Amino acid sequence: MPVRVQTEDFDVSAEVAALRADCPQIGAVVTFIGTVRDMNEGSNVAAMELEHYPGMTEKALQNIVDEAKQRWQLGDALVIHRVGPLLPKDQIVLVAVTSAHRGEAFDACEFIIDYLKTDAPFWKKEQTPQGARWVDARVTDDEALKKWHIDLALQGGEK
Repeated sequence: MPVRVQTEDFDVSAEVAALRADCPQIGAVVTFIGTVRDMNEGSNVAAMELEHYPGMTEKALQNIVDEAKQRWQLGDALVIHRVGPLLPKDQIVLVAVTSAHRGEAFDACEFIIDYLKTDAPFWKKEQTPQGARWVDARVTDDEALKKWHIDLALQGGEK
């Protein structure tokens, strides 16, 4: 299954091995691993909690992967996103993409993470010395997504 939302951590090596098993035509594997930082917007972050809507989140992630597969010739793509309480240095997300050539794998991986950062239905709450706070979307994430010329129908309306 190319999309998973889970509370437990993931083993990057095992996930990549499974993704490329029995695929001798694969010449490139590109991965992105997002982790919890101990600082955000000038404040120490002691912990973070990620919330989502089961069913809706997986569907949104699958739409992102499907769009990448339409844009590039990929062997496969995998997105694992964690939810629940997390601490600094914990892994949050894994995006792994395989293809015959590195250029397509790099582009597809970057596309998936850019799209995921703006349109996947996750909500982050950070614990800081000033108290708990919800994390808003970053303008830089919206700017990164613009280069991909996303079809507005995929996003469910105009942006």
